Amino acid sequence: MPTTKRRWTDVQWLWNQDASRDLLLAIHPPNYIVLWNADTGTKLWKKSYADNILSFSFDPFDPSHLTLLTSEGIVFISDFSPSKPPSGPGKKVYISSPHSSPAHNKLAAATGAKKALNKVKILITQEKPSAEFITLNDCLQLAYLPSKRNHMLLLYPREILILDLEVNQTVGVIAIERTGVPFLQVIPCFQRDGLFCLHENGCITLRVRRSYSSIFTTSNEEPDPDPVQELTYDLRSQCDAIRVTKTVRPFSMVCCPVNENAAALIVSDGRVMIWELKSAVCNRNSRSSSSGLSPLYSPVSFCGIPGGILQNKLPDLSLDNMIGQSAVAGEEHPKGSVLQEVQLKFLLTGLLSGLPSPQFAIRMCPPLTTKNIKMYQPLLAVGTSNGSILVYHLTSGLLHKELSIHSCEVKGIEWTSLTGFLSFATSTPNNMGLVRNELQLVDLPTGRSIAFRGERGNDESPIEMIKVSHLKQYLAVVFKDKPLELWDVRTCTILREMSKNFPAITALEWSPSHNLKSLRKKQLATREAMARQTVVSDTELSVVESSVISLLQEAESKSELSQNISAREHFVFTDNDGQVYHLTVEGNSVKDSARIPPDGSMGSITCIAWKGDTLVLGDMDGNLNFWDLKGRVSRGIPTHRSWVKKIRFAPGKGNQKLIAMYNDGAEVWDSKEVQMVSSLRSGRNVTFRILDVDWCTSDKVILASDDGCIRVLEMSMKSTCFRMDEQELTEPVWCPYLLVPRAALALKAFLLHQPWNGQYSLDISHVDYPENEEIKNLLQEQLNSLSNDIKKLLLDPEFTLLQRCLLVSRLYGDESELHFWTVAAHYLHSLSQEKAVSTPVVKEAVPRDRVNNPLDICYDVLCENAYFQKFQLERVNLQEVKRSTYDHTRKCTDQLLLLGQTDRAVQLLLETSADNQHYYCDSLKACLVTTVTSSGPSQSTIKLVATNMIANGKLAEGVQLLCLIDKAADACRYLQTYGEWNRAAWLAKVRLNSEECADVLKRWVDHLCSPQVNQKSKALLVLLSLGCFSSVAETLHSMRYFDRAALFVEACLKYGAIEVSEDTEKLISAIYADYARSLKNLGFKQGAVLFASKAGAAGRDLLNELESPKQELTD
Repeated sequence: MPTTKRRWTDVQWLWNQDASRDLLLAIHPPNYIVLWNADTGTKLWKKSYADNILSFSFDPFDPSHLTLLTSEGIVFISDFSPSKPPSGPGKKVYISSPHSSPAHNKLAAATGAKKALNKVKILITQEKPSAEFITLNDCLQLAYLPSKRNHMLLLYPREILILDLEVNQTVGVIAIERTGVPFLQVIPCFQRDGLFCLHENGCITLRVRRSYSSIFTTSNEEPDPDPVQELTYDLRSQCDAIRVTKTVRPFSMVCCPVNENAAALIVSDGRVMIWELKSAVCNRNSRSSSSGLSPLYSPVSFCGIPGGILQNKLPDLSLDNMIGQSAVAGEEHPKGSVLQEVQLKFLLTGLLSGLPSPQFAIRMCPPLTTKNIKMYQPLLAVGTSNGSILVYHLTSGLLHKELSIHSCEVKGIEWTSLTGFLSFATSTPNNMGLVRNELQLVDLPTGRSIAFRGERGNDESPIEMIKVSHLKQYLAVVFKDKPLELWDVRTCTILREMSKNFPAITALEWSPSHNLKSLRKKQLATREAMARQTVVSDTELSVVESSVISLLQEAESKSELSQNISAREHFVFTDNDGQVYHLTVEGNSVKDSARIPPDGSMGSITCIAWKGDTLVLGDMDGNLNFWDLKGRVSRGIPTHRSWVKKIRFAPGKGNQKLIAMYNDGAEVWDSKEVQMVSSLRSGRNVTFRILDVDWCTSDKVILASDDGCIRVLEMSMKSTCFRMDEQELTEPVWCPYLLVPRAALALKAFLLHQPWNGQYSLDISHVDYPENEEIKNLLQEQLNSLSNDIKKLLLDPEFTLLQRCLLVSRLYGDESELHFWTVAAHYLHSLSQEKAVSTPVVKEAVPRDRVNNPLDICYDVLCENAYFQKFQLERVNLQEVKRSTYDHTRKCTDQLLLLGQTDRAVQLLLETSADNQHYYCDSLKACLVTTVTSSGPSQSTIKLVATNMIANGKLAEGVQLLCLIDKAADACRYLQTYGEWNRAAWLAKVRLNSEECADVLKRWVDHLCSPQVNQKSKALLVLLSLGCFSSVAETLHSMRYFDRAALFVEACLKYGAIEVSEDTEKLISAIYADYARSLKNLGFKQGAVLFASKAGAAGRDLLNELESPKQELTD
């Protein structure tokens, strides 16, 4: 996708539709929203708005609803669709900032939050507030609550406001005390009504909604004289803060979307801190009730199924397995159930440290060769501005070692071996231009560092560069205003300090040629001669020769150390005039070999690189001069790129590519062909400036840049990505997506269909999976990387199929499967509970018991009707308490009438003041509501009026009248006809009996499955909540979800949820046969045989095909 000069301010995947998994919605500043297909990089549509868009949020319960936070206020879009851009400008409303309310000054008091909540009368208005009442930029974030429908939060630095969008009113506030640390970001949870909050000091807090028992009032009862005034979120856990400085501050936070039990904090210095939430059972001394908080209890069920105390559980698996839903839904606890009070705490389980702020000096370790292949590690040393050196392992991407060696900025690094390097740093110059030079020799395995130049280094001219010779024997140290020093790297001794009249050096490079091979031949000849002279007789030959050779080797190593034997090496350098000098170093002798006069076409030489027979020089004016030493020809190329700061050849025999670094970027050249391969220019195709360059391998370059990053790029220097399966991990990690897709799906089947051959095992070697051994080993590695707690669950015979499906969907991070199996487990278990009860007396109590352990309210209309009704009553109670204007009162009245709370609705209607223009209508409406119970002609009249109203565009009013005469089923039908599908489902849940409700929801399912809507995943969940299990299996099969369909059928047969008939038998056989085929395609033969045998006639041919190779082998 093309990048823009201005960065995207918000971006989100479109997860809530089945058409494509690759759709991405982005804000392109200042005022565009654009839908992209991220797979193909094509722009699907673009829409502009009047105001600057800051961020957006999708309604998790209705994918057609999108809300934009703009510089002026909020824009509600109700017709979002992937197929076309929204039609109109959306509904624009304005925010009255809480800071402008008189209550803001009272937030510090203990009861300040309650007072503030009552004072903030209208938070969302249609009219633009006056200038003194509005500070819109204070609003940091806007987000829908995924835990309950039509609730939104607005984040301000010192408070979080919870809005009920049905009445556009604040129903909860989380205020920070005066001394508290302001908010930066908030992530609302789905599984429980909780909030992960990030504060300015890097502290992450978890707040969970307080539970209230007996909050509900049943139909037509007097409301509680002191009802709950607001939604209260209690602080339940917080992690440690970070040390915030001018450059170090928390940047952002993300939460695990599947388990909601871990948060990762990204810090501006590049650190990533992973905080995991852990639960612990409270002892009596540490009860939270002593701190004034209501207790948190562990859930009754684990992985969707209620179990006893002895059941194997893993409470830290996810948030909904840590905290029971009764803690957040306002439910009474089930009688007779043993509840354990729990406390939550954050634990730091991961830390990735980033790079400090630039400057950087980088150097890759010596290249991989056939000789060092066994001990080679691809290490990159990075010198930093604070004096430390970070060594990164490039195939794992992780920090290998951090060494604090210098007290000032590191200017250069040179490796002396695969495990050691030299680094130099220079302090800030004094008024005489003198500095403190630090040159350290570091041994990487031990971390030992020694001052290479001993006591030297104080008050001298700064070191400009250091260069280690090709054989790592010698070191040249070049100073700004001081003659060259030559050192022996092996003994840390100085060989020669040049005289004062030695020319000033502008560039220096060692030659790759040396006489080591001829030296070794001489040594070998000498050794053989000595061995021959000392031989007495043939019989003693072998003993004598071996002892002599060992003595020689010992002498050789000693002589090398004392420098009696040293290979001859060469280096070249240039002076200020551009003259090239060639010097030879052997032992402690330095000889001047040749001088080459300056090239008139070149300016002052700044750098030299030498490989094989090619020498390349770069100058101040951006010219590159290629010398062919064998052919004795040179060729100058003007690059018009200003100062050539560095040239480095790529490693590898015969590889003549080089990288040149300029003030404004870098270029890769082929010195053989003398032509440019690729170019990178700051300000043109990248925004960053390059600080240093090197080669990672023979075809990959490393760039250090001033945006604080180090990039490993292909030779083309285009943006690059790193394949995870190429990454060398330091320890095994559970991530099935590192496997090839076929193997990942086979592993999933292996985990799901335990036991194999009658035994529970996590050893895949016993399973008939005829893939190559390497893939089988990778599968076993993945299984071994699972935690012991997870392994214990997977091997537990008491762990049911439904629980296994839920656990595996969590392990694979599959949110679609997770929601499916959560709802399936709940309703299949409920069905088995109802079947288990035989006496009629207890049968009546079953629905009530189901409400004691209901489906979480985050599943909204999928919950049991009785529980859903109770939740809606609680909500309307809260709306009633919060009403501050006539409009709010009217909305509450409408809700109460739809919920059947007629007496309370009449009370509100009679509150209308006489000077209100609606006074007469409301009075008549109150009379109508109280007398409507009389049957006969009045009902038919009301029905006629209602249908006329609906026909004339007054849908809400007509529906209300139909509900008054108990014609809610007709009302739902009208709502569905006019496209109000969600409203119809809501009304069916709160007003209709189970049969009528099922009819309404089945029509909704047909609508969701239609091609223009294409939300079959949601339709599946609705069918599960209705208990239409055979329809679910059929839909899964039609969607080609063969694995899920087969497992679901198995679970249904286990629970007796599908009535076996001729039609269902055909369906089950088809599902099993298709699943067997898909397992065969995955190469999972044993699983394919298992399901082909279950498929009966439909799988017979496949079974014969699978078993025929076995027969051939036995024959």
